[in-house]
Amino acid sequence: METSRQITVIQAASILISTIIGVGVLPLPLFAVRAADSGAPLVTFLGMVVAFVGLGLIALLGMRFPNKSIIQYSEDIIGKWPAWIGSVFIIAFFAILTSLTAREFGEVVVTSVLKTTPVEVTVIVMLLLAALSTRNDIATFAYIHTFYFPLLLGPGLLIVALSLKNAEIINLEPIWGNAPKDMVGGVFTIAALFQGSFVLTMVIPAMRRPEKALKASIWGILIAGGLYVTIVVATVSVFGAEESKQLLWPTLELAKATSLPANILERLDAAFLAVWVTAVFTTLFSSYFLTIHSMSKLFRLREHRMFSFFVLPIVFVMAMLPLNIMHMYEIIQNVGRIGLFITIVYPAVLLAISLIRKKRGDSVRNKPMDQSS
Repeated sequence: METSRQITVIQAASILISTIIGVGVLPLPLFAVRAADSGAPLVTFLGMVVAFVGLGLIALLGMRFPNKSIIQYSEDIIGKWPAWIGSVFIIAFFAILTSLTAREFGEVVVTSVLKTTPVEVTVIVMLLLAALSTRNDIATFAYIHTFYFPLLLGPGLLIVALSLKNAEIINLEPIWGNAPKDMVGGVFTIAALFQGSFVLTMVIPAMRRPEKALKASIWGILIAGGLYVTIVVATVSVFGAEESKQLLWPTLELAKATSLPANILERLDAAFLAVWVTAVFTTLFSSYFLTIHSMSKLFRLREHRMFSFFVLPIVFVMAMLPLNIMHMYEIIQNVGRIGLFITIVYPAVLLAISLIRKKRGDSVRNKPMDQSS
């Protein structure tokens, strides 16, 4: 069945941005300062660059195979069975990523807001919401992300801008860090927070102009990565590197320390958490959709909806496996770094082999009459 091409470049970029900006916003400065102290903004920027390499590879592959997702064109490039193994790893990784996102959401909610609510309740509610939403088609998927995109970006930038009135530039010096402990590891950890951008491989076959996938990728990574860098800059400049290391969720503390002019709101953490819940939903929505969409392509099914509730109990059980918050973040960092092999190395191998073997997909089919993007 041919994919209806309805997604514009702006929608594709919106999907990338709202997928990347998610649950990882809260511990982001902590990961960065642990790696490089005052060099946290530099680590975050380098992580964004590494993430863009992987996203660029996905975009280039999608432009070579505009009618297929990575699950399909990997078979054309390396053969059915090697591609099948790679596809299983992709599906398993994003199922795990979905479960960890849901668990992290649950831990933040029961720690900060609903302190007497079992974490299982918050996790299953968010997973049910995502499972119901994934029963829509790819066009509706794009509309949902485009709708929430300004609601995520605007308040985030506002909080960062208002927090800078308490900033101390000296906290950002030296910019390369004061005896950084694990800068390379920190770069990979930050890059792992961008792995939701892998959803682009599912979006490209539905784009009106798939040849502009790289343009959408550049805008997506610049805006989402730019927000990440500014959050880290604001956090470190306000609290300092050493104090930031003592905070479990530095970005939430930054919102608590920020107020609107004339003290209209003395603390913005409640408003920030409301926006953050939306950000978690869009990220979870994308990873869940990517998981079941990839399963449908692997088994050559016309619809992905049958998997919406099939994978729900599996993801829920995986979400409950971490023993506590610290164990959960340890797993998140390890899984994220290992996942870079799936989201960067694997696409690089596929692109190299496709270039060597001169493999290329069919030209764009089912293009609408309106070519505007």
